[in-house]
Amino acid sequence: MRRLFPVTDQTATTGSGGGPLGALGEGGAGAEDREWSLDELAEAYAYPQAPPGEPRPWLRANMVSTLDGAASHDGRSQPISTAADMRIFGTLRGLADVVVVGAETVRLEGYRPARARAEFAARREAAGQGPAPAIAVVTAGLDLDFSLPLFSSPLVPTLVLTGAAAAPDRVAAARKAGVRVVAAGDGTGVEPARAVQALAALGHTRLLTEGGPRLLGQFVAAGVLDELCLTVAPMLTAGDARRIAGGPSVAVPQRFALASLLEEEGFLFGRYRRP
Repeated sequence: MRRLFPVTDQTATTGSGGGPLGALGEGGAGAEDREWSLDELAEAYAYPQAPPGEPRPWLRANMVSTLDGAASHDGRSQPISTAADMRIFGTLRGLADVVVVGAETVRLEGYRPARARAEFAARREAAGQGPAPAIAVVTAGLDLDFSLPLFSSPLVPTLVLTGAAAAPDRVAAARKAGVRVVAAGDGTGVEPARAVQALAALGHTRLLTEGGPRLLGQFVAAGVLDELCLTVAPMLTAGDARRIAGGPSVAVPQRFALASLLEEEGFLFGRYRRP
């Protein structure tokens, strides 16, 4: 893996390949062209330092897209991912308080509980976090199988974010399974800003969403997304797969700033933040 941006002493080395990003040329290729450790990835993807006083929640998204904009192939993201992408996926989970995911993605991707990883234990303990992030499922209809391990045997109790007017029988079924149901909207659905506030009220300020596209689109439209971690896969799929964010378009395109850019085997790993 190589860091392309921001430019550091290593990436700025100019060899016979020339240019400011010498790591891409012959002279600088050996400096960073290696597998990064999980500690290095954790430092590269660390959450911003919380301001003094009451910590502000920070919502980041992690998504993958092909060159032609597909967020999945045959309904799943795994075919367009890579080993480096999965290392970053695990790192982002290892840093988060909670992983926010839509019910459709839970069903399509076969979501399981987040697990404790020894590599992140000391870092999480120092940050005052539990052994693993909680999973928070966003759903209006609570059309979920509460017998699945995500709900029946998680290391950290799974949360369900829904509206105050959600079907009482489904809410009761969730609670009977040991799931904590959190109201984040006055109707049957979830209001994105309310979801962020509700999770922060539970002490979850390092938020990570893994989609799917409908949920990410809702966060974008509500203006509550702080950061996008985007993997661009050097693949073309054609077809009619959805983009990383769906739903109604925003009135004015939202500009994000590039915070960092890594590369491995043609895959680009970018971090974009709200200015």
